[in-house]
Amino acid sequence: MTGAGPQPREILAELEGLRAGDAPTHGGRVLSYVYDSGSAELDELAASAIRLFQSVNGLDPTVFPSVARLESDLVAFGRSITHGDDEVVGTVTTGGTESCLLAVKTARDLWRRENGEHARPRLVAPTTAHAAFHKAAHYFGLELDLVPVDVATGAVRADDIIARLGPDVALVVVSAPSYPHAALDPIAEVAAAAREHGLSCHVDACIGGLALPWWPDVAPWDFRLPGVTSISADLHKYGYVPKGASLLLHRDRRRRDAQYFATTGWPGYPVVNPTMLGSRSAGVLAAAWAITRRLGDEGYAELVARTLEATRALRGAIESIDGLTILGEPVGPLFAVVTDAGRPAEERVDPHRWADVVRRHGWLLQQQPGFTQSDGTLLPRSTHVTVTPVTAGVLEPLVAALREAADEVRGLPPADAAPVLEALPAELLASLASAGSADADLDPAVLSSVLAQAGIGPDGSLPEEAAGLTALIEALPPALVEQALIGLLGSLVDPPATGAGR
Repeated sequence: MTGAGPQPREILAELEGLRAGDAPTHGGRVLSYVYDSGSAELDELAASAIRLFQSVNGLDPTVFPSVARLESDLVAFGRSITHGDDEVVGTVTTGGTESCLLAVKTARDLWRRENGEHARPRLVAPTTAHAAFHKAAHYFGLELDLVPVDVATGAVRADDIIARLGPDVALVVVSAPSYPHAALDPIAEVAAAAREHGLSCHVDACIGGLALPWWPDVAPWDFRLPGVTSISADLHKYGYVPKGASLLLHRDRRRRDAQYFATTGWPGYPVVNPTMLGSRSAGVLAAAWAITRRLGDEGYAELVARTLEATRALRGAIESIDGLTILGEPVGPLFAVVTDAGRPAEERVDPHRWADVVRRHGWLLQQQPGFTQSDGTLLPRSTHVTVTPVTAGVLEPLVAALREAADEVRGLPPADAAPVLEALPAELLASLASAGSADADLDPAVLSSVLAQAGIGPDGSLPEEAAGLTALIEALPPALVEQALIGLLGSLVDPPATGAGR
């Protein structure tokens, strides 16, 4: 084939150059976002499966019956590990966010059948429920009713959620476990109360759904509980599938059918979509099918056992570092690290300064801002850690880096956002505080000024140390933070000016 563009080898070399600037996805250096099985065989299997199905369109399984078979088998796998009976059905989606969106859309539509098409129901969830449910409430017109959690444990109290239930609730959400702190919500109690009220109850197991089935001593969280009506579980997390695959499982076909969108109200082909997408690649679907087939129950149990070993060792190591502690009693292969407030100030370690120094040592941890709940209580700033099987093989250098970083920042105060706040006019802060939404119409010049003061370059380059930026996210009004982040991320994908290079 001839063409006006570069040769394939040149194009691939350019892609390799771009990829070299990314965080590493293998080797255990990134302890968030990345789920590495450590198996080159699984990576190659996934790549081969994607290549076989890269031209297949998942839009219409009557044209490509292989798509229906792959999805059916994956749903059967999900049903098995979540203790579902033969009535449990579901769909493969493109990720946890889509699974959560569709769970909310399904519950809303079922609720509206009983309460009217234009009624606005509530979605009840703990403060720690994933932000995907904020998006779902925004997209689908539900009132988001967030229930504060215990600041010491990160766990919500069952009575606090149950007290919010009522006939205007379309869905109550609980997590297995929550992403910020890995707290397992009181799912049995909440699901039982939801059932008594005749309400839908969704268990968000996006991060835990492919780990908890083999994790020891976990309270029932799945379809063993009669009140659970749907579950989301990501294949592309602890299922070790390439990004773009999640499961949404429903208690019965009536609920699954409410998830669909169908129309014959146009002159083209009948449109029947189970997910938000129409056309969708079958490549990742095939990779998910291949990997779950290759691993099976025994393979996943082995990977979870290695992850469990690494999680226990890493938690123990961090608990032994003066000035740091683990928040609550996390469940599964993740946890949050916070300052040990019981120590004198000179012995404390700020988790964000610590994470910055750990990064300089070659390991990436995820900073989480402090968060003020609706009852005025403050969830402490923390650093999130996600553990995978490969972590077991790098524990020695990782723990050494964690200890050295803590020694470097012990006694230092948290990053201070005051200089940036003082540079903003008081009247602007007051108006932003009252706006309280990313929908606020803010002056782009103001946003640029805030970004610059936060150390973010006009090209979107971030400061070497993120603790100051995270402190700003805590301190600034939400409307300003949200608009600034939109501007920042938008600028990263803006095309260069005509005639300019990258």
